Amino acid sequence: MIGVIDVGGGLRGIYGSGVFDRCLDDNVAFDYCIGVSAGSANAITYLSGQKGRTYRFYHDYSSRKEYMSFGNFLKHSQYIDLDYVYGTLTNSGGEDELDFPTAMKNKSNLTVVVTDAKTGKPAYFTKHDMMQDDYRVLKASSALPLVCKSYEINGRMYYDGGISDPVPVKRALEDGCEKFVLILTKPLANSDTLTRDGRAAKLLKGKYPELSEKLKDKSINYKKGVDLALELEKQGKCIIIAPDDCCGVSTLTKEKDKLHALYEKGYNDGARIKEFVK
Repeated sequence: MIGVIDVGGGLRGIYGSGVFDRCLDDNVAFDYCIGVSAGSANAITYLSGQKGRTYRFYHDYSSRKEYMSFGNFLKHSQYIDLDYVYGTLTNSGGEDELDFPTAMKNKSNLTVVVTDAKTGKPAYFTKHDMMQDDYRVLKASSALPLVCKSYEINGRMYYDGGISDPVPVKRALEDGCEKFVLILTKPLANSDTLTRDGRAAKLLKGKYPELSEKLKDKSINYKKGVDLALELEKQGKCIIIAPDDCCGVSTLTKEKDKLHALYEKGYNDGARIKEFVK
């Protein structure tokens, strides 16, 4: 089974958007997809065959105040309104609706990583845990603490999957992947999240102590996942697609020229995948 892992990374996810769009153009098919945070949105849109759709979300819609703004924070206590992103825009009749029926018919499996707010442990949902116009799984996977609210699924509250399993290589192997593509959204040598995550972890410690501990270890776990992928790459079981430069894009960057440049980089880098999956 050949799989693909997209680790997301906020608006840096536009790099993965470019990679998947290249896969659509090259008629590359995967048996299995696993997405973390924004990577889950990239993956399900790839399964729906809607080239260019996720690009618009990163490049065009992110500049709207309804998408992310301090006004959102004042009104809804969240800087990014994921109900707008995965509801208003995405639902049936929305401005850029997801072709959910086509994604469901796609033979590829889809796993979405989330983090249990209380335990700090990862949880894994599939596309069969979603319904038309009910995309809480995608919302939860992208819900950064302190930036977004948590989301309830089956009686439990969840946050961003990247907190607990930022590079889910082990999960992909456990699910049966023999070869896989790993899409990163920052250079291999870049591990600059430690200080920022440490500050957020302190703010979360009172309400969610287990989640706080997991957030403190995020950069360490990220590196472990990448190191495992590097070992598998030596064995010919993995190919890592990562930008050599982020083009000035960070998690919440809105500059359109920078976003477009990173998308183009992902589209061009994605050309390596066609030969690998053969």
